[in-house]
Amino acid sequence: MLLSYPPGNPVGYVIQSWHPFLPKFTIQNERKEPVLKIVGPFCDCKCCSDVNFEVMSLDESSVIGRISKQWTGFEAEAFTDADNFGLQFPMDLDVKIKAVILGACFLIVSNRYSSLISFFFYIIY
Repeated sequence: MLLSYPPGNPVGYVIQSWHPFLPKFTIQNERKEPVLKIVGPFCDCKCCSDVNFEVMSLDESSVIGRISKQWTGFEAEAFTDADNFGLQFPMDLDVKIKAVILGACFLIVSNRYSSLISFFFYIIY
C-alpha cells in the first residue's frame, strides 16, 4: 500500500509479507527502504481482550509500538460493527513513519475485520 501526500509524493509503503500463520507487514520509507515490521497474532478472534499487532524492529527482536483492536464489551462487539483501534509508538519517531503506521492500521482493518463482519452478516441474514 502506498501512502502519499500530496498525491504523487510518496510518504511510505506498507508491504504485506507472506507467512503461513501470522499476519506480517513491513513498513518502508519513501525510498522503499524497510524501517519497521508489524507482526499480528495467530488468532485475532480473542474474546474479552484486545487484539495486538506489535510494531517491531526490523530483526523482530524488540517491540517499539503497538496497533491494537480494543475490546469494547460483549454488546458492542456482538451487535454493532463499530471498532476501536489504538496506536502506540515512540514520540521521537519520524512523523512520516507515524503516518505510515496509521495507514497500516487502516490496511489491517480492511484486510482482517471488514470481510469478517460481512461474513457474519451474510450468515445472519
